[in-house]
Amino acid sequence: MPPVYKTVSQKVLKHDAGEKIDIIPAKYETGTERVLAKEAGQRLEVIPAQYDFVEEQVMVKPATQRLVQVPAKYETVSEKVLVKPAHTVWKKGSGPIQRIDDSTGEIMCLVEVPDEYRTVSKNVLKEPATTRMIEAPAVYKTIKKRIMAKPPTTQVVEIPAEYKTVQVTKLVQPAQEKRIPIPAEYQTVTKRELASEGHMEWKEILCDTNMTRDRISQIQSALKQAGYDPGGVDGVIGSQTMAAVNQFQKAKGLVVTNNLTMNTVKALGVHPGK
Repeated sequence: MPPVYKTVSQKVLKHDAGEKIDIIPAKYETGTERVLAKEAGQRLEVIPAQYDFVEEQVMVKPATQRLVQVPAKYETVSEKVLVKPAHTVWKKGSGPIQRIDDSTGEIMCLVEVPDEYRTVSKNVLKEPATTRMIEAPAVYKTIKKRIMAKPPTTQVVEIPAEYKTVQVTKLVQPAQEKRIPIPAEYQTVTKRELASEGHMEWKEILCDTNMTRDRISQIQSALKQAGYDPGGVDGVIGSQTMAAVNQFQKAKGLVVTNNLTMNTVKALGVHPGK
């Protein structure tokens, strides 16, 4: 026997209750307004000085005295000086005529070398160095001089305030919060619950011995009289006959099975026989 299930409905919470907050934005309007751009004040105005030009002689360089050095005077004179006095030197003979004989080889000759002189030049003081005083006169030049004819003065000038028209945005209505309650939302769900577990039990059914064509014809006739179409009274259990049997079993609260149980046969009013 297969397990039996039943379908049950249950109301469950889909969404918790809450609250929705709508923000109503602030309202503004645009207009013009005259505003102070610059405050009134005072300004001190300077009247510049007036100048004239005059000519004036000024000393650029004062008179001076300076001592001038007169350098000494020299002259160049030439003089012959002895570099090397006269002397004698030995020199080798220059040819075979100056030899004593052929066996002695060369001989040395004593030669007279005269005095050696050199001409040198030197500076000789002709006039010694002296000094003298030189007078330098003062130096003047004519210049144009700028002089103040009238000194500067000041005066106070009044400065009026400055205004300007500007476009301004004014708040007409501040932003607001609107709280809207949201109720909890439920939904109905269906589920299958186990009514009884499947189990094994013994059932009495028609066996091959007593499932004769006459007996099957009687069952088919009883099904037809009860309002269930077995597909013809031919003494053969086909698929249509078993479908009519299952419909009858379900209607009478009998166990729906693929077999012809004794309870089903008895409920149809047919004697099961042996």
